[in-house]
Amino acid sequence: MLGSKLSEPKGWYGRAEEMARTDMLTMTRRLPRLIGQVGRLGWQANRRDLLITVVFNAVAGVFTAFGLLATTRVLTALFAAGPTPDRVRAAAPALALVGAAITVRASCTLLAQWSQQRLRPQVERIVELRLYDATTAIDLAWFDDAEHQDALHRARLRGLDSASSMVDNAVDLGTAVVGVAAAAGALGVLHPVLLPLLVLTALPEAWAAVRSARLGYLAQLSLVEVRRRSWIMTDLMTGRDHAAEVRSFTVRPHLLRQYGTLADHVRRVLVAVARRRTVTQMYGDVLRGVATAVLYTVLGVLLWKGMMPLAVAGTAVLAIRTGQQSLLNLVHALNRTYEDGLYFADYLSYIQLAEESVKREHQALEHSVAGVPLREFREISVDHITFTYPGAEDPALRDVSVRLRRGEVIALVGENGSGKTTLAKILAGLYTPENGQVSWDDVNVTRLDPEILRRDIAVVAQDHTHWPMTAADNIAMGDDIRVPAARRAVRVAASDSGADEVIDSLPFGYDTLLDKRFDQGQELSGGQWQRLAAARGFYRDAPFLICDEPTAALDARAEHRLFEQIRAHAARHGRTVLLITHRLASVRHADRIYVLENGRVTEHGTHADLMALGGLYADLYSLQASAYNLTADHPSPEARPATT
Repeated sequence: MLGSKLSEPKGWYGRAEEMARTDMLTMTRRLPRLIGQVGRLGWQANRRDLLITVVFNAVAGVFTAFGLLATTRVLTALFAAGPTPDRVRAAAPALALVGAAITVRASCTLLAQWSQQRLRPQVERIVELRLYDATTAIDLAWFDDAEHQDALHRARLRGLDSASSMVDNAVDLGTAVVGVAAAAGALGVLHPVLLPLLVLTALPEAWAAVRSARLGYLAQLSLVEVRRRSWIMTDLMTGRDHAAEVRSFTVRPHLLRQYGTLADHVRRVLVAVARRRTVTQMYGDVLRGVATAVLYTVLGVLLWKGMMPLAVAGTAVLAIRTGQQSLLNLVHALNRTYEDGLYFADYLSYIQLAEESVKREHQALEHSVAGVPLREFREISVDHITFTYPGAEDPALRDVSVRLRRGEVIALVGENGSGKTTLAKILAGLYTPENGQVSWDDVNVTRLDPEILRRDIAVVAQDHTHWPMTAADNIAMGDDIRVPAARRAVRVAASDSGADEVIDSLPFGYDTLLDKRFDQGQELSGGQWQRLAAARGFYRDAPFLICDEPTAALDARAEHRLFEQIRAHAARHGRTVLLITHRLASVRHADRIYVLENGRVTEHGTHADLMALGGLYADLYSLQASAYNLTADHPSPEARPATT
């Protein structure tokens, strides 16, 4: 099941490279679909602003053509025979029309630009929320897949930026098309032979722009993983969490060398692509110059042969200049649309695959989830589950079976890498096993909506998040702490976990912001954060509590106290507890202990059963106990040999 979900991102590179190899014709065929996707985004964001932008840009284009044709009447009147005052008076009405056309066009353009500026942030909000909705819904195992990380990196960075830029590009493209149409219409009226020559001048620029965009995208595509590693190195060198260790281990030169190697590679790639893009643009400019020379030569021949009046030729020159500028705008808009469209396709590909995966997962779930009485379970059973992380050759869990009866405290022990945390995450509904199932009584919860399951599970994790929120929000995690009942529950959870002592020492108590990056923010020690994480788990009204190394950052006294509080809290609230810890003295009183070794359950029973068995648990327990047996290493004075 997991393998099928994670195999899809591997095709994303193939799709990206296919798009990067497209030629101008292919790009032109794909353009309408791309514009349609952008149009739907704009329509969803604000249909009024979208309509105003499109309509008023089109009207501005119409008045551009009208102004050019009115210019012909002005020039005809000015070049006519007769006294100059009479010619000026004859040209005055046409001049008024030209001025009116310019004014209306400017007003329409200004209104369209205002609506376009309003539309962009609204589109940004939609694409960002859609991405975050997908990333917070996909299976947790996706984040263990390197190819997924690269695809998400592309979608989150250039993809998000290009999604909002595509709105501007699409509008600019439409505006340029209207401008070209206006100039072409005017030229077609003045002399049809000039029209194809005008289009010919744009082809070299269009070819150069498309090729340049393709070269740039291929370069960026090749740098995705390198840039991701560079940003990780940047975080290591600039982040507060790593600052002390960077200095303690004098690792600064090593980090700078590592970053320098990556930066040099990026520089070499970008310098090489800059050279190729410059050469491409040079060819395009030369060819465009030749095409423009041909256009003006034809215009001169028409004027020389008397096939075009001087006034019309003057207007044609204006139309050609306007048309060429519009064509250049069109080509540049096409270039930006194509280039951003490649990155926008990365965003759309990621969103599509993520949403389809989430949809398939929901379709595979049981439909009658609302009435499933999970909270009243009698037993949680894990039956013959196997799980393999993405990209790993060997399973992290192999044919594992575990039983947790209601109200029991069950412990998972084993050496590092034995699969304890993986099993806990499967029980928490975070991973889906490849084989086997997890059941709450007779309900196979691997076929339930994970959100339904997770509501009845609380987790106290070793690697908990330090949320940049107040102390109360760090415990309530989304509940409105302004509600009196929630506020009381927060205080009870803090008292049960010992976090109340930490919070009472803060300058603003429960309302203290726990992040030193903000004004008046406070930072906690590792042990203090651990207590807050325990309060977070205690606060959640759930019958099943998972504690994964909940005392890793605590001293001996605080550790003993927290384990006592976990047992007391579980007994008081009737909770079932799964306890994962390396401190085996704390699991002696567990109802049952499961020992994992290389992803398999090799022993299970009570503490006395496992000590009598003499297996791995007994070895680990005896090893830890010997550290506290002072007589083994330091015999009593009576036992020491006499000295002279």
